[in-house]
Amino acid sequence: MAVSNPWQMTQGVMWGIVAVVVLSGWFVVTRVGLRQDLRVWDVMALRLGEGALFLTPVLFVGPLRLRVRAWPGGIILALLWGAPFILMVALGLQATSATMTSTVTPALMPVFAGLVAWAFLGERPSRRQLSGYGLIAAGLFALVCVYVQAEGRLDIGGAGALVAAAVLWAVYTLRLPRAGVTSLQAAALICFWSAIVYLPLYIGLSLSNLTSASEGELVFQSIYQGIMMSVVALFAFNRAVVLLGPRAAAVIIALVPVTTTLLAIPVLGEWPSWPSAAAIFVIAMGVGLAATSSNEGNKKGESQ
Repeated sequence: MAVSNPWQMTQGVMWGIVAVVVLSGWFVVTRVGLRQDLRVWDVMALRLGEGALFLTPVLFVGPLRLRVRAWPGGIILALLWGAPFILMVALGLQATSATMTSTVTPALMPVFAGLVAWAFLGERPSRRQLSGYGLIAAGLFALVCVYVQAEGRLDIGGAGALVAAAVLWAVYTLRLPRAGVTSLQAAALICFWSAIVYLPLYIGLSLSNLTSASEGELVFQSIYQGIMMSVVALFAFNRAVVLLGPRAAAVIIALVPVTTTLLAIPVLGEWPSWPSAAAIFVIAMGVGLAATSSNEGNKKGESQ
């Protein structure tokens, strides 16, 4: 999707920045919660339960009311960017660090999006995009080497969870423009279907540890997980994808590793080493190249 309308592009960039700010904070806030009394299951329950509570009414009343027969289409969106995605990221956060998580998943997302678009949509990547993929791979390899040297090991399960999250995010980004729903309807459907499936398991299996959390921690996490992430960030990212296209929206998300790394310094005390900072910079440049819009990429690919 090539964006030619300046106002549409401006709106898309603004929504993208909102998504970046909230997403960056989410990686840090979630790791803080997991360091204290909350479990992965609690984070998922707060985000999905409150998101469903606030957004589901949109599907029943008002101008965005959706016919019941159209609701099943949201199941695919929920599988891609609902409970499974949150679980993968939370597991990665628990096993690694905020910097590692916020770098690996957003950086790999445009790579997988490009590969999926190439394999199933016939959108051949240009040389510029392939160069971007190469920079991302080099930056990630360097970052992992630095992390292993500092920590002494790499949790394979945690790293695998982050890669899986990137795959889910990539497919969601390509699927959303073809889903036939608005940005807010998509956000509501994701929270509704995720909550319907997850909350009964959460309650039935007694996975909750919310009673162990302090009142302040619970209020803060509830606001961030349930409102900022499930409502604000989800809607903002959806709008960025619709207005800019999947590849261009991924360019904005390239800012997540930088902003999360900066936030992790005062909040978590996680200072990146110079090699880590350099690797993150290389990854950001690679994402910028790899996230060229579909039309632009095809034109370049055809001319090269």
